[in-house]
Amino acid sequence: MKYSPTHQPKKEILVVDDTPDNLRLLSAMLTQQNYEVRKALNGARAIASTKADAPDLILLDIKMPGMNGYEVCEALKQDAETKEIPVIFISALDDVLDKVRAFAVGGADYISKPFQEAEVLARIENQLYMRELQFRLKAQNEELARSNQELEEFAHVVSHDLQQPLQSITGYAKIIALQYPDLLDTAANEYLERISDAGNRMKRLISDLLNYARIGQEEETFTLVDCNNVLTQTLSNLDIALKESQAVLDCPKLPTILGNETQLVQLFQNLISNAIKFSRSEITPEIKIAISPVEKNFWLFEIHDNGIGIPPDSLPKVFKSFRRLHADDKYPGTGIGLATCKKIVDYHRGEIWVESQPNVGTSFYFKLSAKT
Repeated sequence: MKYSPTHQPKKEILVVDDTPDNLRLLSAMLTQQNYEVRKALNGARAIASTKADAPDLILLDIKMPGMNGYEVCEALKQDAETKEIPVIFISALDDVLDKVRAFAVGGADYISKPFQEAEVLARIENQLYMRELQFRLKAQNEELARSNQELEEFAHVVSHDLQQPLQSITGYAKIIALQYPDLLDTAANEYLERISDAGNRMKRLISDLLNYARIGQEEETFTLVDCNNVLTQTLSNLDIALKESQAVLDCPKLPTILGNETQLVQLFQNLISNAIKFSRSEITPEIKIAISPVEKNFWLFEIHDNGIGIPPDSLPKVFKSFRRLHADDKYPGTGIGLATCKKIVDYHRGEIWVESQPNVGTSFYFKLSAKT
């Protein structure tokens, strides 16, 4: 919807010009359009008036005694309390260099004198409308950030509180199986085994939820992390899975980057464990890691496998939470692993994406910041 000052509370405009006739003309024109108008005859008064009570927009002349319009605008843009106020220069100076300088010091628009009333009003409406959109966007972003924080805190609390009763359930199931073997028939043992399996799946889900919720919860200072140490820790954590699958891993020497070491281990572990889990039974799993420098001081990491691959229509879903592509009895998991990977990479101000072909393999790519 187009912005109109008649449909909004009165907007306040500060007009700055050292010529009284210009002030009266602009003031009458804007007042007629239902704007609240304040006036200043020089730059010093304009700055004082703005700091005392910030207007919604400033119309600013350039040629003035003392501080010229460029200096006024520059001073306002250097102040955190006034830098967001849009400034429209309105001046008899019509050279291209004058206009370029006006935008360079932070001007939002430029109107040449003698001006047309319709043009002035249209440019003012446009700047006020854009500022209103910026306010709305800022408010929406703040609300989204608050909602995300509340959701993550809720997931953390709920997951943490679920662990104790779950421990009791699985613990008592094990006690029954151990202490009363002679009283249990085949069906009862099967039921206890199902309780244990379900408990283990829930433990994995809770653990994954906690890991997901922790990312970005606290402001952490990144340190220099040797990715070779990250890989060593990852392979140690996956030792049993690697031996059982007989997977072959090919990896060059990895760089040192800026990041959170614990989260990077989790990132590598999730991606490599996926390569092992989603392997094809008829061939030996092969995992290849590649690394290359890319633009803006980033490293590009690549993790390739020769597994079952991902169908094309499922690729857009892989980084979404709880989006499982396979039945749990065939490929167990919680559906949070890749969402966690994306959250870790996002937290490191990087980028992650995937390419895959069914029955050929999957390649994950992610960029992380170099140490310099």
